[in-house]
Amino acid sequence: MNKDILKGNWKELKGKLKEQWGRLTDDEIDQMQGNYEQLEGALQKKYGYQKEEVERQIKDFLHENDYE
Repeated sequence: MNKDILKGNWKELKGKLKEQWGRLTDDEIDQMQGNYEQLEGALQKKYGYQKEEVERQIKDFLHENDYE
């Protein structure tokens, strides 16, 4: 499940998140601490994505980084 993968690999993924979604600040990423719902909310707010698009983006991100 994406939620478990995200939380379990958060330290490794933080830098890659910043590269993928540069509008997220370091503080925002640190505060998420691997929380899937917070990442979803931040992407919706910063990029205007709908929930389905956010889920697809996160899934693709994890797949591209060999976490799925």
